[in-house]
Amino acid sequence: MLSMMNEYMISGEPLHGVVLRNLSPSKDQRGSFTEVFQSHWPGPIDPVQWSVVHSVANVLRGLHLHLNHDEYFMVVEGKSFVGLRDVRLDSPTRNRSCLFELSGTDPVALMFPRGILHGWYFPESSFHVQAVSESYKDYSAYDNLGCSWSDPALEIPWPCSDPILSERARDFRSLKELLATISEIIEQPFAT
Repeated sequence: MLSMMNEYMISGEPLHGVVLRNLSPSKDQRGSFTEVFQSHWPGPIDPVQWSVVHSVANVLRGLHLHLNHDEYFMVVEGKSFVGLRDVRLDSPTRNRSCLFELSGTDPVALMFPRGILHGWYFPESSFHVQAVSESYKDYSAYDNLGCSWSDPALEIPWPCSDPILSERARDFRSLKELLATISEIIEQPFAT
């Protein structure tokens, strides 16, 4: 598993609880068939909602943090750089970051538990499949947090300098401010 992580990870080190699963397309003269999820696969997610997302070139989505749900991410077409930062209090890889490069031509599934700050950058027009273990309609305000993608404290070497962001993501503040907000929510010190 570690050698596979190193094949797709371009910066940082593996984070505790993050699973990268090779997806093996079956190909023939008609095209291909790829199983993208089975409930018995090891990983930190029991998905309740699946979404297909299209992003135009130079879009960065995130960085988001969820305290109540786990996620699954897979590029179907195009390419994505996935940045992760572990902010879980009880994690052996707390305060560590990593960056993956994933593409639709070499399908893998990236699954990660709640408490991992995450974002995805798309250098080209791309489609990805995303699953969550809690429906978006059930989110509470405190479980859809975020921080500025470009904060140097994240230690994520994004391959972009001026990505297209949502209005909400443009207003995200620093990692330090996000951690202070989490401390208030869970009423426990959450400093780096």
